[in-house]
Amino acid sequence: MSAPVLITGAAKRIGLFIARSLREQGVEVIGTYRRQQPALGELEAMGVQLYHCDFCESDHVHRLIDSLQRYHPALRGIIHNASDWIAEGQSELSPEQVMERMMRVHAYAPYQLNLALAPLLRNCPDSVADIIHITDFAVDKGSKHHIAYSASKAASENLSRSFARLLAPQVKVNSIAPSLILFNEGDSDDYREHTLAKALLPREPGEAEVLHAVTYLMESRYVTGRTLHLDGGRHLK
Repeated sequence: MSAPVLITGAAKRIGLFIARSLREQGVEVIGTYRRQQPALGELEAMGVQLYHCDFCESDHVHRLIDSLQRYHPALRGIIHNASDWIAEGQSELSPEQVMERMMRVHAYAPYQLNLALAPLLRNCPDSVADIIHITDFAVDKGSKHHIAYSASKAASENLSRSFARLLAPQVKVNSIAPSLILFNEGDSDDYREHTLAKALLPREPGEAEVLHAVTYLMESRYVTGRTLHLDGGRHLK
């Protein structure tokens, strides 16, 4: 029996789509979630094992690690999808608190998980295991409105390269850096038009685009320490 894949932030949007899709393919899936979401019952009914974990809380991360080490002798992969998105000056948090929160979610928690769960990945009965960090287009370009977010995602991408060196050859470690994947329901027509115009391929690709990238990386036997960009040619505009 194949080892499970851990997906952080599996309760909505991209994480939910990947968890559903992998489970429908017969892959064992473990998911984490920060707060209650409507889809959690559906995931449980599909056989996804769920853990409540707020990555901003150190004790939550330690409990998650303890549970995974106790109940799962091996892992096929970790997909670091959990994310937070706060703009400077647009919340009650101070700039220091915004940076701390972004770093905890996008860098510190993945760092802890990668280190602690490396033995489980090395125990994967398949020939190789995977770690995939979902980063962001803003890693290369930066963002004047989401400075801490962009910096923390850049840290996540650097973690991919460092862990690729540390864990080879048993574990491949890569990043996926999307720009627009899926609009929110409340996004205005003007915002949608403006955002689509930033790419050479002006379309909303949907969550399946990220799933295709995940599948490619997990099926590859010769890609590690790399970032796969999903930006519709936005870097050339």
